[in-house]
Amino acid sequence: MRLTHESASVRVPATTANMGPGFDSFGMAFRYYDEVSVRPVAGPTQVTVEGVGAGRVPTDDGNLVVQALRAGLEAVGAPQAGFEMRCVNRIPHGGGMGSSASAAVAGLMLARGLISEPQALGDDLVFDIATQFEGHPDNVAPAVFGGATVAWTDADGTPHAAPMPVDAHLPVSLLVPPETTRLSTSQARKVLPDSVPRADALFNTSRAAVLMLALAGRPDLLMAGTEDRLHQEYRRSVLPDSMAVMDSLREQGYPAVISGAGPTVLVLAELPQQTRFTLERHGWTVLRPGIDMDGARLTSQA
Repeated sequence: MRLTHESASVRVPATTANMGPGFDSFGMAFRYYDEVSVRPVAGPTQVTVEGVGAGRVPTDDGNLVVQALRAGLEAVGAPQAGFEMRCVNRIPHGGGMGSSASAAVAGLMLARGLISEPQALGDDLVFDIATQFEGHPDNVAPAVFGGATVAWTDADGTPHAAPMPVDAHLPVSLLVPPETTRLSTSQARKVLPDSVPRADALFNTSRAAVLMLALAGRPDLLMAGTEDRLHQEYRRSVLPDSMAVMDSLREQGYPAVISGAGPTVLVLAELPQQTRFTLERHGWTVLRPGIDMDGARLTSQA
């Protein structure tokens, strides 16, 4: 395998996971993107970061995108090089919008864009390698495949994903709190119990099925389909503001859930202008991105 392209660029969507009852399984991609470009060079790796993470994330081979790029090249037997990389980051880090999954997918897609046989690094292999970086597949699946997805892992650790039918025009709102409330996935997982009551497990099983119906074109089922007893309530102590916003919106009839491990709140509906203004006055960012149906895509090669 050779490096035959002098440069490549990719865009990767933000994602959500968990989605109420779909803990560690349901995901969705949004039309809100990180964009990364790269070219091989003879010297050391240098990364320029604009936007989210600028001045904080590594700008050398320690950068997650670079690590994933190198893993992709290694997987197909392509040579390594130094790289000049430019990252334009929009997805919040530690915000529950899949930033680390998107970074891993970006690097692997860039590897595809540089090699002589891009089909050797197909979507399924990208999904598998990115899941190894991420540790679980629920954010990776929508980042790679787009739309809404269900992901799971076999007993031997093999990840799988399948598309869930979703109304591409379903309105979505992402409510991103001030940066001071960022929370790592590991922190959010520490508060979860090792076991849950059987009644709660049965509750979530039924609600997950209802959510699949709701996403496919039954918006009248979204409130029931976004109920959860497995993870959100246990995270109230580390997500007090996000849980308060979620509770308030649900009391008003809006299907709101914690996005991923939080603290972003996902609402599967359009919010009134006054509600958006109120949140913004309190430092929240309100995004209305729409659902991305394509997943990660190479945007240029040279």
